[in-house]
Amino acid sequence: QTVLTNVLSGSLGRSRLLPSLVLSFPPSERERALRSLERVGLGDRGESRADALSGGQQQRVAVARALMQDPKLILADEPVASLDPALRQSVMRHIEALNREEGLTVICSLHDIDLVERYATRLVALRDGRLMWEGAPAEFNRNTFREIYGEDAEPASNSGF
Repeated sequence: QTVLTNVLSGSLGRSRLLPSLVLSFPPSERERALRSLERVGLGDRGESRADALSGGQQQRVAVARALMQDPKLILADEPVASLDPALRQSVMRHIEALNREEGLTVICSLHDIDLVERYATRLVALRDGRLMWEGAPAEFNRNTFREIYGEDAEPASNSGF
């Protein structure tokens, strides 16, 4: 599929049954999809094949598809786990812009402490499904990390804490 069709699939919940079966979308939905692509920095990629994009671009297409739902909240479960460091930063910057510039609430599951320190405004640490710590990322340090995850635990990144 094209990137545009992929993003348009985010509006299927609002579409009438027959048109949605043949992926026929009204011009207003196509315009919304193009605006969603602009919001994630991919406005020029609508006609590209989705499978020809980089991993970071594919992640941003997924965000654009979610934006078609007009969400107030985005839940992002490890949105950058499979990406290289440069692409991680790119995707996280776009997610951050949705939060800071557009007011969308973003709850993001991350295991990379460097990304948490850079992008999070609030940190919640869980272990075995239980809340272990909550606070500002600047208050989270190596001792807290070890208290939660064990004395032998080391962060996966070269975090400054």
